[in-house]
Amino acid sequence: MNKLVLTGLLSIACISTAFASLKQGDSAPAFTTQASHAGKAFTFSLQEALQKGPVVVYFFPAAYTGGCNLQAHTFAENKEKFDAEGATIIGVSLDSIGRLNDFSADPNYCAGKISVASDADGKIAKSYDLKIGAASVTAKDTRGMVIDHGFTERTTFVVGKDGKIAATIGGITPVENVNKALEALQQLNAVKK
Repeated sequence: MNKLVLTGLLSIACISTAFASLKQGDSAPAFTTQASHAGKAFTFSLQEALQKGPVVVYFFPAAYTGGCNLQAHTFAENKEKFDAEGATIIGVSLDSIGRLNDFSADPNYCAGKISVASDADGKIAKSYDLKIGAASVTAKDTRGMVIDHGFTERTTFVVGKDGKIAATIGGITPVENVNKALEALQQLNAVKK
């Protein structure tokens, strides 16, 4: 396959998304998995995070790809606004924890400000009814490294402290995705006041 065509297909996979089956009011599937923050691995539990407040669970296709880089960077730049809403942010992809350790510490993307979790077997994405595309043996990331896993669709779920999905966000650009997640949190918190 032509390298230019493959790059175009990968870009589309990282920018576009289909709408997820889980909607507002559905219970968010609980999960515990390996995650990374500022290059250090730890165990992330959605149930534990919800004890502190709402959680933004954002699924992205792959670390170090165009739209995913932009989305992580935008979340990192807006971290204080999410903190002001009492929210935890967790990115989830099919990347290995090793790739995510690098990505979470990279000053151009997560910048040590947001955590990203490994869903290497796709079980978390499937529990949220997200589609997973097949891996391509020739797909490379923006660093030139082979991406050795499939891709999950870009969808963000804002999960209220009660464990219910307050908003499902998909089908928009990575930057709009972040902005809509923040708006959903603000609306969720306004209702509680």
